[in-house]
Amino acid sequence: MHSFKITPFRPDALSLTALLDLCFGPGRLARTAERLREGNVAVADYDFCAHDEQGLLIGSIGFWPIYIGEAPALLLGPLAVHPDHQGRGIGEQLMQTALQAVEETRFPVVLLVGDLPYYERVGFQVAPTDVRLPGPVDPSRLLVKGASADCAKLTGLVRPAPDLC
Repeated sequence: MHSFKITPFRPDALSLTALLDLCFGPGRLARTAERLREGNVAVADYDFCAHDEQGLLIGSIGFWPIYIGEAPALLLGPLAVHPDHQGRGIGEQLMQTALQAVEETRFPVVLLVGDLPYYERVGFQVAPTDVRLPGPVDPSRLLVKGASADCAKLTGLVRPAPDLC
């Protein structure tokens, strides 16, 4: 069995770009979630990476400050695991580690675009229909995590919030 190590820092830009390109392809920068990263600043305290036994980058998770309407929140993503290492629990471990680090008083809600069957394992649910992204997205893939009361009252346009860093 191959082992991996989760570390609380961002890899060098070239390694991260190569991993993201491999996992998501050349169209990744055209996705709606990318509009929320443009002109925004990642919350470095919540960035984590996974490395294999040789120290090679095999996974990464990042978070970006956003507003959902007027409510402060975080955008999770991208979450990437090298295709050769998928199915080993690396993505779930990255999420659990990173979500435990999030200051819930500062960011009570985390939002992402993804597949519910995968992300519900760590507590995500489909976002209220009044939550809107600045571009097209399948509403069944717009997911939130937080206290039920916080999530139920979410409404409005999601936009970058670099001022929250």
